[in-house]
Amino acid sequence: MGARRGARALSRQDGEAGEKRRRMPDGDGSAAPVVAHAGGKQGAFDALHDELVVSIFADVAASTDSPADLFTVMLTCRRFRELGQNKPVLARASLGCVTVRAGAWCDDAHRFLLRCADAGNVDASYLLGMIRFYCLESRRSGSALIAAAALRGHAEALYSLAIIHFNGSGRSKDARNLLAGAQLCARAASQGHNDALRELGHCVSDGYGVRRSLSCGRRLLIQANFRELCATFVTGVPGFAAALGLIGECKTLRAHMCLLSDFGCHITGAAVRQAHAANAFLVEWFASRPMGTTSDGALRLCSQPACGRPETRQHEFRRCSVCGVVIYCSRACQALHWKATHKNECTRMGHWLAAANVNANAVAAAAMAMP
Repeated sequence: MGARRGARALSRQDGEAGEKRRRMPDGDGSAAPVVAHAGGKQGAFDALHDELVVSIFADVAASTDSPADLFTVMLTCRRFRELGQNKPVLARASLGCVTVRAGAWCDDAHRFLLRCADAGNVDASYLLGMIRFYCLESRRSGSALIAAAALRGHAEALYSLAIIHFNGSGRSKDARNLLAGAQLCARAASQGHNDALRELGHCVSDGYGVRRSLSCGRRLLIQANFRELCATFVTGVPGFAAALGLIGECKTLRAHMCLLSDFGCHITGAAVRQAHAANAFLVEWFASRPMGTTSDGALRLCSQPACGRPETRQHEFRRCSVCGVVIYCSRACQALHWKATHKNECTRMGHWLAAANVNANAVAAAAMAMP
């Protein structure tokens, strides 16, 4: 009887020893937890220190194309699920890894972006800031997140913050800060943001927030167009050679073609580029939800289809000076939309008024002719 009880106790001790956590010395003398399976055998990753696994996770997060890719790895085992939530992993997550679609927006997605932003991920900070500012109408926290990303040199955040200052978004019209907007555009342009460079060129040409200089403004616009042309060649946009008249071999450019998009260009390279994840979220969000209203009337979206920015007050965005029908949050959006479609649709307001008067006169004449 005593021998049987002793065997059971020994077996119990062996099982507990096989399942408990052991600690193995790290390279610097510290101890790293390692899980030992029953029977004393270790898995392939059990002998790896946590710091090494976190480093591998960070590289995986930096190269993933969607949040599902990272979550699939985290669901492999409990240890991966815990280590995948460390700050070094979330801080290095790529833009694709933190990109959330508006149709899949939920509290869990909000918490995930917030954890990434708190870990120091600038893409998550900018994306969550745009969602809070424009979609959730939490202006203060949204602008703070965008500003945090801008302080770390995020070009898109710098440009978006410039648009907020130009329009006085979230505040009254008197709160516009044109000088701050121009300075933010200059910094974003130095980071390689082409829309910011074009916006700065128009500001300098028009004296909008800065001293007016037609020559300097034109030089900035030409530089922006040159960058656009180079980017179009690099990305290999379909139809670019056809637009230039270069099919199969070098041919003479057609008479109506030029390379300066702000001075009559018909090249559509920039118009077909892919929108940023934040803009794509805004477009999808407001496509499925009604726009807000104010005491003065309904709010509208920027007429550039890939932008998605909404007005935060009535008549916040600038209208087309010719037709007065479309509105734009920035000159860059106006230039892109003009090149894409609006140049073929824009009609002077006088033509609409003249047509309305003709119709009104015809109706009046018909009414008088009736017995």
